[in-house]
Amino acid sequence: MSTSIKFKPKQTTKKLLSVLQDRARDVLVNRYGLGKSTEKMTLDAIGKMYGITRERVRQIENYALNNIRKSDAYKSEMGAFGEVEEMLHSLGGIVVEDDLLEHVSKDKSTQNNLHFILVVGDTFKKRKEDEHFKHRWHVSDDLARKVEESLHKLYKNLNDQDLLPESEMINTFLVHLEDVSEKYKNQEIMRRWLSLSKKVGKNAIGEWGVSNSSNIKTKGMRDYAFLVIRKHGSPIHFREVANQITKIFKKKAHVATCHNELIKDPRFVLVGRGLYALAEWGYMSGVVKDVIKKIISKNGPLTKDEIIEKVLKERYVKENTILVNLQNHKYFKKDNEGRYSIVEEKETAKK
Repeated sequence: MSTSIKFKPKQTTKKLLSVLQDRARDVLVNRYGLGKSTEKMTLDAIGKMYGITRERVRQIENYALNNIRKSDAYKSEMGAFGEVEEMLHSLGGIVVEDDLLEHVSKDKSTQNNLHFILVVGDTFKKRKEDEHFKHRWHVSDDLARKVEESLHKLYKNLNDQDLLPESEMINTFLVHLEDVSEKYKNQEIMRRWLSLSKKVGKNAIGEWGVSNSSNIKTKGMRDYAFLVIRKHGSPIHFREVANQITKIFKKKAHVATCHNELIKDPRFVLVGRGLYALAEWGYMSGVVKDVIKKIISKNGPLTKDEIIEKVLKERYVKENTILVNLQNHKYFKKDNEGRYSIVEEKETAKK
């Protein structure tokens, strides 16, 4: 169960800043957004304020932080630092910076003050954003290394088409976690650790996969439709697909536009009057005539009843529709035993 903090970040920051001379204090206030304005100023912007170089501003910033760490005020606030450390452990020991700050408060000013406390506290270590991970804070290099190595392994074992329910993603992740304390192995912390990665992500319906795949980084109507049909789990009418896109993704989906996109994309198969399924479910593409031809090609000559049974597994149509197609002598012929086969092109040409 995650914990929060009882101390007031703004009060702690005020005490820590009180040990500095005016310019050093002002540099930190502007650099970390600790004043009336919560905007954090760059080294260049602060340098222009004082008519000094950005490198000189950096020196003043580092000097001020070191002075705070050596001060009596810093020692008097060890209780506050201890609360933050305890909270970090309760959140998993390594946490995305934004998630950590939002866990404490939605107020930007409070977040900035807590961020400053993290920067000043020599217990806390920050790993900067890179190709694989977001900005994150931790208190144990060993734990951070193990979690990040496990996330690397998880990502390498996924392909772009993988789309896993959250519970399955967590179980897969746990397989790669080695020598990590059992106290961290709960769903809340697992989700928080997964969110460290920029390579894996979660879509709007709560399924996980490679973050830059179309299953996660949805880009348009077709991707939304794919996820809607997949979530539904069985053939669904295009009107309902449009309705669900609007409901789930908060994107206005016009029925006609949605239908056109379903027709164009090979990921979808029309299996009945307005009903669409996913090709990955194994449904055959094409109209009923094409489905019958594929079934006969695969199984050889079949009786009427055998063909009806197999077609109904592929299409939501009336039996009479299948029978009408079988009566088309241009494509199908019946032998003396009542079995249907395909009319070859040569036979059609003779006719």
